Amino acid sequence: MARLPIGIRFLISFSRDQWYRAFTFFLTFLLYASFHLSRKPISIVKGELHKDCAAVTEGDVQFNSLSRQPSYLPPQQPPSNGTDCGWAPFDKDNYQQLLGALDYSFLCAYAVGMYLSLSGIIGERLPIRYYLTFGMFASGAFTALFGLGYFYDIHSFGFYVVTQIINGLVQTTGWPSVVTCLGNWFGKGRRGLIMGVWNSHTSVGNILGSLIAGYWVSTCWGLSFVVPGAIMAVMGMVCFLFLIEHPKDIRCSSTPSTHSKDYENGTNRFRIQKQILNEKNKPLDPEAQCLLLSDGSSGVHPNHIIILPAEGGSAMAAISFTGALRIPGVVEFSLCLLFAKLVSYTFLFWLPLYITNVDHLDAQKAGVLSTLFDVGGIFGGILAGLISDRLEKRASTCGLMLLLAAPTLYIFSTISKMGLEATTVMLLLSGALVSGPYALITTAVSADL
Repeated sequence: MARLPIGIRFLISFSRDQWYRAFTFFLTFLLYASFHLSRKPISIVKGELHKDCAAVTEGDVQFNSLSRQPSYLPPQQPPSNGTDCGWAPFDKDNYQQLLGALDYSFLCAYAVGMYLSLSGIIGERLPIRYYLTFGMFASGAFTALFGLGYFYDIHSFGFYVVTQIINGLVQTTGWPSVVTCLGNWFGKGRRGLIMGVWNSHTSVGNILGSLIAGYWVSTCWGLSFVVPGAIMAVMGMVCFLFLIEHPKDIRCSSTPSTHSKDYENGTNRFRIQKQILNEKNKPLDPEAQCLLLSDGSSGVHPNHIIILPAEGGSAMAAISFTGALRIPGVVEFSLCLLFAKLVSYTFLFWLPLYITNVDHLDAQKAGVLSTLFDVGGIFGGILAGLISDRLEKRASTCGLMLLLAAPTLYIFSTISKMGLEATTVMLLLSGALVSGPYALITTAVSADL
């Protein structure tokens, strides 16, 4: 009998469970990358919504970003479907306030949806596949709707604000769904490294969003939103057809949890036998012990636990907002994530425009250069996960990287005006130090708590 080819032997060396875990890993990676892909176009298009056309039209002197030598630019024709200085109403002197309003409309809606409404009240009570599919279709639709303003010549500021608000709300369906699904398939052993690699979907989505939006930004910026919106909708269909929420749904075994004492507190969704709630003298189910502190005392008051019906005579527990705040480490890590996200989303929405103003690049080239921040973020997320797994110290890893990020950002603002080379190096370094703790907190730490 002839020996099997090397490729076939490699394929059959993995078990059925391992193949399903790998499939879920890459599918959830692509699903959430598409969320960030649809968020990025607004930062790329800002340079096109408002252009400093007056100086260019008069043939003023501008500086070349590479040689730093002055060059005279010929007068340019006014852009089609717009005014001499961009797209109304963003062509006025208050364009920075208007563009900023688009950002905080999205972010405020995202915060409200994430913590008060969608993710807490609805997300815990619906099947992940349906919940995520709806969110992706809706997000794709409203991302494309923003771009349709270009084709239908819409200049109403309220139209763009409302679109951003609704898009921010529906985008909250993404993160809780994919991180819960991944947590169902992977145990806590070496979770930092696994999720550090997986969390690079954020940077990959930003990079793809920058490249796709940048391709059309100078010619037809409406397509910079329509194309990512269409991609989002396609991925929503993929989610509906292929996402498997839990290993038990296809009779796969769950990965055993081999976590240390540092990670014994939990607010993950878990199953509690009904008799546990009624009979205090009986031994607790191992998964119910996730709510206990290391000394055996309860970290969450019973009133903060909501029991939801589930199949097989068991019940699904969803912790309340006030109950989550009582979990040790939640408040501290939340504050760290607050400031990491502040920097990350500032770069997400404003970095291309900053590069345009500092290095005098057009919107397309600035968008491409801004992807270096996300390239650094990929390495930073993986490095943070690897270090935290090796040391088993999530908090120390996050704290050290955030302390190093603070002076790095100050140096970036100082030397980025020295030329393109300095900007490139500082973007990579800043991305690694900011995105490292961001990735660790939103993945491994969130799953451990």
